[in-house]
Amino acid sequence: MNVAKETLRIEAFSDGVFSIAITLLALELPFPHIENIMSNAVLTQAFLNNWTAYLAFILSFLSVLIMWINHHAIFRHIHKTTNAIMFTNGFMLLLIVAVPYPTSLIAEYFNTPAANTAVAVYAALFILINISYNLLWYAASANGQSLQPGVSKQTIKSFRNIYLIGFPIYVAAFAVAFFNAILSLVICMLLWVYWAIAIKKFNQ
Repeated sequence: MNVAKETLRIEAFSDGVFSIAITLLALELPFPHIENIMSNAVLTQAFLNNWTAYLAFILSFLSVLIMWINHHAIFRHIHKTTNAIMFTNGFMLLLIVAVPYPTSLIAEYFNTPAANTAVAVYAALFILINISYNLLWYAASANGQSLQPGVSKQTIKSFRNIYLIGFPIYVAAFAVAFFNAILSLVICMLLWVYWAIAIKKFNQ
C-alpha cells in the first residue's frame, strides 16, 4: 500500500470540501431585488441594507480559510493514515461544510432582536469544529506511528495546546452571545487571529 498517496487522497478530498464550503458562502450572498429601481441611489441603498450578509460572509470566509491552513499544517506532519484519522477528518469536514448555515442566520438576524440566538448558534458550531480538530490531532499523534519521522514531542505538544485553548474560549463566546452578540463575534475573531499566527511556524 502506498501510504503517502493515501494521505494525499485524504488531503485532496478535504480541499474539495473546504472549496465547497467557501463556494456555498458566496452563493448565500443576497441579490438586491427591487421592483422599481428609480435611481442609482436606490440600488446603492439596497446593497447597503444587506451589510449583515457581507459581514457574515467575510467572517466565515476568514474562519474557513484559517481552518484550511490549520488542516494543511496538521497533514504536513502525518505520514500514515488510519481509520481513526479518516473518521475524525470526516467529522471535521461535516461540520465545516455546515458553516454556511449559521452564517445565513447571522446575515438574516444580526441586525434584529434575535441577534443573540443567531450568534450563539454560530459559536456553538465552532465549539464542535474545535472538538473535531482536537480529535483529529489526537488520532494522528496518539501512538506517534502516524506522524512523519522526526516529529518531536514538543511539536506534538504545541499542536495539542494550540487547539485545546480554543474549547474554553469558544464556550465563553457561546455564553457571551446571549448577552452581547458583537462581543461574542469579537472573541471568535481574536481566536482565529491567534490560530493564524500560531500555526505559521508549522507551515514553514
